[in-house]
Amino acid sequence: MNKHFASVADTEEKRTSFREIGRGCYAFTAEGDPNTGVVIGNDFVLVVDAQPTPVMANRVIEEIRKVTDKPIKHVVLTHYHAVRALGASAYGASEIISSDLTRRLIEERGEADWRVQRDRFPRLFKDAASIPGLTRPTLSFASSLSIDLGNKEVRLMHLGRGHTMGDAVVWVPDAMVMFTGDLVCHKAACYCGDAHLSDWPRALDRIAAFRPRAVMPGRGGALVGEEKVTEAIADCRRFIETLRDTASDAVHAGKGLKDTFLAVRAVMDPLYSDYAIYEHCLPFNVARAYDEAQGLDMPQLWTSERDRDLWDALGDVAGEMPEAGDELVEVEIDEMLLEDALGSALEDSLDMRDGDPEEEAADSEVSKSVEDGTESTAETAVASGEDAEIGAEEGERPAS
Repeated sequence: MNKHFASVADTEEKRTSFREIGRGCYAFTAEGDPNTGVVIGNDFVLVVDAQPTPVMANRVIEEIRKVTDKPIKHVVLTHYHAVRALGASAYGASEIISSDLTRRLIEERGEADWRVQRDRFPRLFKDAASIPGLTRPTLSFASSLSIDLGNKEVRLMHLGRGHTMGDAVVWVPDAMVMFTGDLVCHKAACYCGDAHLSDWPRALDRIAAFRPRAVMPGRGGALVGEEKVTEAIADCRRFIETLRDTASDAVHAGKGLKDTFLAVRAVMDPLYSDYAIYEHCLPFNVARAYDEAQGLDMPQLWTSERDRDLWDALGDVAGEMPEAGDELVEVEIDEMLLEDALGSALEDSLDMRDGDPEEEAADSEVSKSVEDGTESTAETAVASGEDAEIGAEEGERPAS
């Protein structure tokens, strides 16, 4: 492969920021690189997403130690991607936590994702020698899990498929702060190579229904204030739906992958070309949207060989805009109706797993209670933004 995806040439280090976005809630952000969240209670610290390597995680730890000396007890992985998980060992946490589905994806796809992410984004993995191996959760949950950090409750929830099959969000009720992982990005392209594009907007509805006062997105600057949060969720939805609908129209018009890529680029470049990692994401996003439009529900596994095949299939068009007069597939972008989302977004929360027998089985496999007094609750957000318990279940630990 003589040419490379855009991220290979991204060698510039990003400026980092560490700011409090709600009482006891902090956001470590880095100009479109992966973000890390921090929640501090009276007794313990919880970290949301670990950074790509332990060396990079040490930058987060340095910031944490400027504001607290409390032990870092929990690291939450919002999803399975290597850039979120492989720095976990640096924190010395006693619990690495994910959803059941993310734990499954780590076992099935973690090694392959590590290899392709290293090749795609070498800057993020320049300290790869510090990674001791694949990060595996010590505790997982089916729908939700509540943790007490010492007068500070934190709720981990799987709100449905979106960026991946197993995405989790972290909700801090007393501060009305949510850490969304890559379900929400701000002025950064959504990576959709492993996404469920038809389901993702429903997950965004569920996030919006909590009416967070602040959000730390997976990438991009932290969002403080309900107006900024609402705008970012709406923008993320438009990004997903524009990609999905343009690719679907192209496929239904008989276009192949290359022409579908050109159709998507023609629509999305004017809207999003200045977003962080847009060029990096675009080939993978179109490939997944193309597959989903053809009826492939489960994203294909990414490997180095598949990356090369994708590049070969696209040829030179990854950096090419269609000429004036070229036939393009038109797409109509529907306006966001957030008021409807806030009013009824979670009506189907009990059915968020869409009847998948393996996912339903995961609910029935839940075993012993969580140590240290934590308990798990399945919950739903109502239109007022309050949340209510709708059942209880216990966290699942992998068999030893």
